[in-house]
Amino acid sequence: MNLVKRNFVFDFDSTLTRVEALDVLAEITLAGNPKKEEIVQEIIHITNQGIDGDISFTESLEKRIQLLKAKESDLPLLIEELKQKVSPSIERNKEFFEKFSDDIYVISAGFKEFIDPIVAAYNIPTERVFANTFEFDKAGVIVGFDTENPLSKHNGKIDCLKSLNLDGEVQVIGDGYSDAVTKEAGVADKFFAYTENVLRDKTIANADHITPNLDEFLYVNKLPRNLSYPKNRIKILLLENVHPDAFTKLTSDGFSVETVSRSLSEDELIEKLKDVHVLGIRSKTQVTRKVIEAAEKLMVVSAFCIGTKQIDLEACKENGVVVFNAPYSNTRSVVELAIGEIIMLMRSVFQRSTEIHNGQWNKTAQGSREVRGKKLGIVGYGNIGKQLSVLAEALGMDVYYYDVEDKLALGNATRMNTLKELLNISDVVTLHVDDNSANKNFIGREEIAEMKDGVHFVNLSRGFVVDIEALVEGLKSGKIAGAAVDVYPEEPSKNGEFSTELKGLDNVILTPHVGGSTEEAQKDIADFVPNKIMAYINSGNTVDAVNFPNIRLPKHKNAHRFLHIHKNVPGVMAKINKVLAKYELNITGQYLSTDEKVGYVITDVDKEYNQEVIAKLKKVDGTIKFRVLY
Repeated sequence: MNLVKRNFVFDFDSTLTRVEALDVLAEITLAGNPKKEEIVQEIIHITNQGIDGDISFTESLEKRIQLLKAKESDLPLLIEELKQKVSPSIERNKEFFEKFSDDIYVISAGFKEFIDPIVAAYNIPTERVFANTFEFDKAGVIVGFDTENPLSKHNGKIDCLKSLNLDGEVQVIGDGYSDAVTKEAGVADKFFAYTENVLRDKTIANADHITPNLDEFLYVNKLPRNLSYPKNRIKILLLENVHPDAFTKLTSDGFSVETVSRSLSEDELIEKLKDVHVLGIRSKTQVTRKVIEAAEKLMVVSAFCIGTKQIDLEACKENGVVVFNAPYSNTRSVVELAIGEIIMLMRSVFQRSTEIHNGQWNKTAQGSREVRGKKLGIVGYGNIGKQLSVLAEALGMDVYYYDVEDKLALGNATRMNTLKELLNISDVVTLHVDDNSANKNFIGREEIAEMKDGVHFVNLSRGFVVDIEALVEGLKSGKIAGAAVDVYPEEPSKNGEFSTELKGLDNVILTPHVGGSTEEAQKDIADFVPNKIMAYINSGNTVDAVNFPNIRLPKHKNAHRFLHIHKNVPGVMAKINKVLAKYELNITGQYLSTDEKVGYVITDVDKEYNQEVIAKLKKVDGTIKFRVLY
């Protein structure tokens, strides 16, 4: 416990609030002025010059007031605007200001006329607010400020702190150069550069600590806070050119996010994940057991794609790492490519196009057919297969499907009982099966032999599900009239040279695993997957997790949430509840979901409890991971 008295000195503009108050006042007073934007930008420029110490603060203040042409009657509107612009982390930690109000001061080069009403809501009385004051003429126009006030002068905050002569440790929290120099002048013991709203190089250069929000400041000082763990301390690594919207969404929620444009090798990944809590990948990065077991802080692996074969799901589960993917977001993109390729194959578009490129004119209807009335055989009737079924039927195709599970047909599609039956009747066969290892060489010589002569074949699912040698033989023999292939048994980890036995064959469309790679799909994935990450990190929800017991949790208010991941063995729940009972916790809700290997129990408790219970719960036999959320 800290026995030294601590004094917390806050700046106002761009610290307690998200904005510079005089900039907001300018927006109000200059409404309707044809030169408004020009004047506002000039005021902002002058503000920054003063904050960074490029001009004296007195000069900055004088110039801004001259440009403002504000009146006393404008101030109530300004105050109402500022009430809506309190910094988010300040607003959510109101309890800190209420409990420590005797130790909190506001020292600002702003003005008491608008600062007092804002900070009063946070239990900071006017006598602990030190700021400038306006001067008005008889008509109520702001014409200046009290020039005797030290805060109207250069290094005014230093002089103000000296005159206060506060007992104990003095911590200054602010965003500007005038805050930073208090430590250099010896009137502050610690300076925290506050960067939630703006980051200034001169301010952070000599800071004791850079605090991107009040949560971080409170965490460092072991003070009561609204969040159990500052989000800026949760590190997220996004690989393989994940859509930038994911970065924006996650950083906006407060997380620290690093992006790398390529996939990483196993050794690179192990090194990179030492301090990472969330990993985001696409299809190329291999997340092996060795990687998982070395990543002690890892909580989530997110695949910004459909497939999860590149992730050792069992290793993740055994180590309490939840895996999410995007099973729906790129469905439409894959389906549209499939439809396009079916049409192009049946019309021999690529052959005719190649001939023209080679200087040959070959207008012919031979081998060119409409898709209307043709039989489409869909292997795998999941999200993609079903949507393809609907669009193909709209084109006039007769749709048949086969799936190992009993799936309800959409529209007029016909379910086939066996793969052989489907292959026997289909004019076009298209694969949309999952990445189950049992599907290796799902389509081989035997299956191709069952297909109709002159069939067209499409694979946009997984490369390993087709025996490429058998496919090549089928194409060369004429059994298969044309094929479109987007996936391959082995694919390079980065763009560059690539070779396949299918290269150079007539009426074969080859694409580099781009079925789901459209701007729209990647944007949708960059929205869907981060939502799953945030739901788990922020509340413990595991809905749509690939490898983990799925549980949808209610919001927890005025409670602490214990998240306990453990081996699913007899007696663990009894031990957990025994600990909770021993410490007489008031439980407001408890939720449990299990699978054959792990159990996930969530307990919501009243905020007041003996902290020793946390250490005891972590030591329960079978515990894999434990954390507290509030």
